[in-house]
Amino acid sequence: MIYLKQDSKALEIRHQTVVKANDLIQKSRFSLSVQQQKIVLYLISQISQFDTDFKLYEFSIVDFCRVCDIDCENGKNYQDIKAAIKEIADKSVWIKLDDDEETLLRWIEKPYINKRSGTIKIRLDEDMKPFLLQLKENFTQYELLWTLHFRSKYTIRLYELIKSIHFRELESYTREYRLDELRRMLDAETYTTYQTFKTRVLIPAVNEINNYSDKNLTYEPIKRGRSVYSIRFSIGTKEPMERIKLQSDIEKEFGLDQLTLWDTLESSPL
Repeated sequence: MIYLKQDSKALEIRHQTVVKANDLIQKSRFSLSVQQQKIVLYLISQISQFDTDFKLYEFSIVDFCRVCDIDCENGKNYQDIKAAIKEIADKSVWIKLDDDEETLLRWIEKPYINKRSGTIKIRLDEDMKPFLLQLKENFTQYELLWTLHFRSKYTIRLYELIKSIHFRELESYTREYRLDELRRMLDAETYTTYQTFKTRVLIPAVNEINNYSDKNLTYEPIKRGRSVYSIRFSIGTKEPMERIKLQSDIEKEFGLDQLTLWDTLESSPL
C-alpha cells in the first residue's frame, strides 16, 4: 500500500504536546463541543516552549481532518469546521483569579480561512498568554494523541482534570470532588440528578479514558444520607508496555502506523 507524505505529517502532529496552566484547567468555566475542544487543543499543540508570543498558527483543513479522524472525503467538513471556529471565536472563558475575582477570556483573536488553498490561520487571544506561554510551574502537559479518540466533550475535560492533579506518574492518587463542583468543571450542569449525570457523563468519560488514554481511572459515589454528595476518583498510570501497545493500536486504527513511501525514499541512500 502507498501512503501519502501527508500521513507522516499527521502522525507527527499527533505526538505534539498540549501544555496548559493548571488554573486554565481547574478554575475555568466554558462550553465547547468535542470538535471545538479538539480545534483548541490542536492550536495549543502548535505552541513551542520557546515562543514568547503567539504566532499566526496555520494548518490545512485536510491536516485537521486527518489528525482528528474526520472523514476527509466528506465535502461538508469545510463548512462544519468553519462553523466550529466561528463558535469558538464567539465564546468566552470565565476563569477564577482568586476567591473574589473572575475574569473573562477569549480563546482566539481572529481566524483567516483561504478557501482556495484550504488553509486556516488562527492567532490565540493575547489574554491567554499567562496560561499557555513560557510556563515554568503549575502546568499540565500531555500528548495530543491521547485525546483524539475521545468522542465525548466530557471525556476531554475529565482527562485534563485528572492529568492536572496526577503529576507523580509512578504514584496512585485519590481525589474527591463535590458532585455540584464536578458538574460545573465538566460543563455538565444540565444533568441535575446523579443518575443522569452518571449515565450521560461519568460512565462514558471514564470508559473512554480507560480504553484510549495513558491513565487508569475508577470512581466511587460518596453519599450523605441517601443522596450522592461527592465522587471519589482513584487515578493511576498504565504500565509503559501497555501505553506503548495502546499508542500503536490507536495509530493502526487511524492508519498512521507505517512510514510513508516518500519518507522511505528520502531516507534511502542513492
